[in-house]
Amino acid sequence: MILKLLNPIGQATALCQASGQMLERLRQIIWLSVVALMALMLLGETALAQIAPGSQGNTPDPIASTQSDQSNPSEQKKSANSLSDKNAALLEKYAQLSGSLANNAYGRPLYLESLETASMVNGDVYAVLNSPYATVSNKFKNEHNWCEVMILPINTKYCHEILVGGRPGLRVHIGKKTEQALADTFGLDFNFNVSAASPKFVAVQLNAIKGPLGTHHYKIELSALPLPDGKTFMHLHYEYSYGFTSRLAMQAYLATVGNGKVGFTRVNGTYVDGMRGAVERNTMRYYLAIDAYLANMASPAAQQFDGRLEYWFSATQKYPAQFGDIEKSAYLAMKKNEYQRQQTSPDS
Repeated sequence: MILKLLNPIGQATALCQASGQMLERLRQIIWLSVVALMALMLLGETALAQIAPGSQGNTPDPIASTQSDQSNPSEQKKSANSLSDKNAALLEKYAQLSGSLANNAYGRPLYLESLETASMVNGDVYAVLNSPYATVSNKFKNEHNWCEVMILPINTKYCHEILVGGRPGLRVHIGKKTEQALADTFGLDFNFNVSAASPKFVAVQLNAIKGPLGTHHYKIELSALPLPDGKTFMHLHYEYSYGFTSRLAMQAYLATVGNGKVGFTRVNGTYVDGMRGAVERNTMRYYLAIDAYLANMASPAAQQFDGRLEYWFSATQKYPAQFGDIEKSAYLAMKKNEYQRQQTSPDS
């Protein structure tokens, strides 16, 4: 009788032990996902799209589709109509935001908005740039100039123009907020596409189909049009999508290492945080990098990069609730070393 009673107890004990082992294994899996996503969020913190190099999968390439459409007259007409619509939509947005651009908490002609859903997060900056439209259009149709912008944010360690699938692209390395060897960073490849370039409207996209841990469809898009006063109205869009595992790991990161970091939008008097806060910081960092790049165009060539660093750092320090996590001297020294390294090709 006693043996019969002990047998179920032994089975229950074994079951509990097995359950404990399973729970421990689950904890390990979640922790590894969090660690991996910490790197992913570092990249997100600099507003760059996060993809494993060359990982295009079987998803149709939007750039290839655009190029093949150009040989079809009916598709060319649709494309022209679409670009005209986008131009009109951006003009309408400028009219809608005129009050907000003139009077806001940013201290500059800027409007920022964001959106978070169960499968996607994005940020949008609308801003008036002091540079003429011709300058903005000419500079950002060139992938090399994008690297001059992308190296300014703190987590970008390297950027160089390359060919991705035989077409223009960028290789970007993302890492910590301290100096690192490239071998210790994450290398990413981006498609680069100029979808519109006219005297009235320019549009440029950096796209990534797939990223790590189920993240996908990364987009960095810039569009701009001329204003009557010789300035430029720009829209900068940053977006990426994710699956359940990616979202879980990112939320875990933001609840631990990223805890306390906020965005710019206030809801009921409180700054948004979490993934929405992160995407707002990312989008703002890259807008400030674009502004820093353009603000120093008139300087002698040898002084432009130093001027951009000074401008970008000073601009971020105007928003202490969102930025301010490195000393100026450390930032300047690190970026000068990284910029020197950036002058070499990724295959050298």
